[in-house]
Order: sequence, then structure tokens, then C-alpha cells
Amino acid sequence: MKIALDAMGGDFAPEAPIMGAIHALRVFSDIQLILVGTEPTIKEIFYKKGGNAVEQRVEFLHASQVISMEDPAIESVRHKKDSSISKCVELVKNGKADAVVSAGNTGAVVAAATIFLRTLPGISRAGIASVIPTEKNPFILIDSGAIIDSTPENLLDFGIMGSIYSKKILGVAHPRVGLLSIGTENIKGNELTRGAFKLLSKTHLNFVGNIEGRDLFENPVDVVVCDGFVGNVVLKTSESVATAIVRWLKREFSKNPVRILGALLAKGAFESVRKKTNYEEYGGALLLGIRGTCIIAHGSSTPKAICNAIRVAREALIQNVNHIIIEEIKTHHELIECQKSSSLPVA
Repeated sequence: MKIALDAMGGDFAPEAPIMGAIHALRVFSDIQLILVGTEPTIKEIFYKKGGNAVEQRVEFLHASQVISMEDPAIESVRHKKDSSISKCVELVKNGKADAVVSAGNTGAVVAAATIFLRTLPGISRAGIASVIPTEKNPFILIDSGAIIDSTPENLLDFGIMGSIYSKKILGVAHPRVGLLSIGTENIKGNELTRGAFKLLSKTHLNFVGNIEGRDLFENPVDVVVCDGFVGNVVLKTSESVATAIVRWLKREFSKNPVRILGALLAKGAFESVRKKTNYEEYGGALLLGIRGTCIIAHGSSTPKAICNAIRVAREALIQNVNHIIIEEIKTHHELIECQKSSSLPVA
């Protein structure tokens, strides 16, 4: 498997992506990497960080431009044709790489993947599938920010693709799919969620109906379906709350010696929670629905997070996720059309 890595993407690039790449090559013997970026710089860092031992499975590709986090997505892809993001995606388009991993500008990665690779047959919009931890098991949040304006048909596809991801990558036998809304009754919500509810109800998915925001962590399902606007708000709010709680606890435990002792005694429990909620463990979000494999890593990705993002790309390729999506989308769409036809009045 050959994976293109955007060595210039992320808050800690190029050091973090390159160090993550070296670690991934040491862990996974069945991958090759193409490091894309300012070639003299990334080569120097690669060998300085000990890449000599794995250099046989690495290629370097020069990119003279970088899309920053502040750059507008579509305009940047169109005008910065020699950017590391665009060149990574073009490698997949031209069959020179099987997957792309980037911790760069999310909008630009989505735009480049959509423009250069196009969507899979039967899918009009791609969706970002983010893994969110809970007390028991993580769930898939889709879409967590790829597109802002969705249709009921888009949410149907998100449910199908999210269920496949849950099965093939997270190993859930019968993923429970929930539609994020403002009430559990099927009449609750806006026009989008009510339309999506009707479509999801007609599939063979393990669709449990509407779920509310409080259900995300109290009574979690395996796949949470929503539009990209709502999903991105949920994602960033969850990250912020988790960070704030950890900060509050640290402040409270340091107020007096008794609390400090209590914190030391509970250190193992805190470490367990920290690991479970640490984005580094999950690597990156899979952009589902495009003709290729694309992993969008967190902008603040560390070497460990990049290594795990490469792991997710590897797993998606091994499980042949895109092929399964094509078959499942076709089956479910045909099922819904058949149900529509059978419900038409007889002349």
C-alpha cells in the first residue's frame, strides 16, 4: 500500500508529520509513503529524525506551495495548484498512491478530493466520519464538517457509509444508526431531519430513529447522522468541553495538599480517561464517499496522531471500504425506489 502524506499540513508541520511517518513505517511493514512538501526541508528533517532505517520505503515529492489554515478552501485549491494538498490528492487520482493523509486545511482537503477524485457512484456528497469516544465505545459522527448544506438523500448516504465504517474499521457487528435531532419522535426536527428519517426508515440499516444531543454520551449509538454544520459544532464543542473539564480538575486538585494526595491516588483512573478521550489515539477522520481513500487528521496532530491517521488509511484499504460502500449504496437506493413504486396508487 502506497500512502501520500502531506508533510506541510498541520500546526506542527513539517516535523510532526515526518516523525509520524517514520514511526508508521517502523510499525507497519506493508506500507510505503510518499512525503509531499518542500523537498529540501522535509528530506533534511526525515534523515535528522532517524529515517535512514526506513528510507527504502519512502519517496519524496516536491511541492512549491502550501495552503495555510486561514486560506479559503476552494480558491486555494484552484490557485495553488502546486500545493502539498493538491499534489497528494493528484497522486491518488493518477494511481500513484492508494490513499492520502493530511492534517492541513480541512476545507481544502475536502475540496481537492471532491474536485480531483469525484464522488463514488450513487453518492452526490462526501462526508467526514469522525470517531468520538464515550465511556463504553466510540461512535461515528458523520458528517462532521465536509458540507454545510445537506439534503435528506445526503443524510441517507451518510448513514449507510457510517454503518460500513463502524463495521469494517471499528468492528461493530450490527451498528445502531441514530439521526441527530431535537426530539426522539419522528415528527420532531426540521424539514431536513424529517425527510432523512423517512429515508433511513426504509433501509436495512439498524436505524433506531431520532436521538437528541444528550444521548450522544449518556445513551450512545454507533453511528450519529447529521449535516456538516451541526456535526462540526458537535465535534468542536465536545473537544472543548473535554479539554475544559481536564483543566478544571487540575486546578481544583492543586488547591490544597489533601486534594493533591487524592489526585495522586486517582492518577491511574485519570490516565485511563485521558487516553480514551485523546484524539491522538484515533488518528484522523475518513472522508467517505470519494473515489479514493482520504484521511483528514486533526490540525494539532502530533507524530502519534499522524501515525494513527496512517493506520486508519491502511485499515480502510485492507477492508476495501469503498467497494463495499458502492454495493451498499446501490442496494439501499434500489430498495427505496422499489418501495416508492409499490406505494403508488394503481390506475
